[in-house]
Amino acid sequence: MPTPRTEGPVLVTGGAGAIGSTLVRSLLERKRSVVVVDSLVGGHRSHLPSGDAAHGLTFVEADARDAKAYAARAEGASEIWHLAANPDIRLGTREPRVDLENGTLAASEVLEVARRHDVPRFFFSSSSVVYGLPSVFPTPESYGPLLPESLYGAHKLAVEGLVSAYAHSYGITAYVFRFANIIGPRMTHGVLPDFFEKLRRDPTRLEVLGDGRQAKSYLRTEECVDAMLLVGERAHDRVNLFNLGTTDRLSVREIAERVVVACGGRARIDYAGGDRGWVGDVPQQLLAIDRVRSLGWTPRLTSAEAVDRTIAEMADARKCAP
Repeated sequence: MPTPRTEGPVLVTGGAGAIGSTLVRSLLERKRSVVVVDSLVGGHRSHLPSGDAAHGLTFVEADARDAKAYAARAEGASEIWHLAANPDIRLGTREPRVDLENGTLAASEVLEVARRHDVPRFFFSSSSVVYGLPSVFPTPESYGPLLPESLYGAHKLAVEGLVSAYAHSYGITAYVFRFANIIGPRMTHGVLPDFFEKLRRDPTRLEVLGDGRQAKSYLRTEECVDAMLLVGERAHDRVNLFNLGTTDRLSVREIAERVVVACGGRARIDYAGGDRGWVGDVPQQLLAIDRVRSLGWTPRLTSAEAVDRTIAEMADARKCAP
């Protein structure tokens, strides 16, 4: 069984991704030593701090499935954050082994590293898509049965099961976070990057998948990280399961209109039709966040405010003229 440790390095898989790099920066600001493991397939080295801000940071370019490349870095670690995953839900439908390899099998390797090196705490980034098409909104953590509609969601749920089993079998304290849509300036997949890329290719027309009535909640990366860190400080069950999101939602139609305005306001918006954007898409999502709020966390921004801030950042980075 692991010997409880409150000190020691933090190992973060997927630490060069949009959420991971934000987490890494927060950990470094807290004077923690951080080991980032990232294949740089979806993440970017430039997302991580450099110079004086990188004091305490070690970077290992490796796939999470290749445990031999980074396992030794877990010796003496206080916790592992497993954020590495396939970020593109639609890709998993086209290539069914993607989420098996980068989801379930990768997580199994990282959990084995935690077990073999007696790492006492394990954090896992799951997703709201494990709920499938819920009939209850806001959807609480106790909702069931869980029937995911995408392979991405199925493998997130499979990893939740593995995390729970490892926690109970080997005395690890585990944290599982079911995310709403997490957005921020470093994101590479999702509705906002898709819209900006479409308008870059054709500034006169924006095609929107579905009928535009799909509506979900949107949480900023920094708020997501703040919530996870707070949960890590205040929740101490063997397995700690939390939804993370906002208390409202925004439709795809509203997002499309905002992006068009940010890019000059000239584009015509065309809707492909249907009640969802793609196979496996969950058209309506709103998570109950009472559990995390009971610990003292609440989102500072609404979904609309989070989207507006991210659109402004992305428009500025792309030199868009409103």
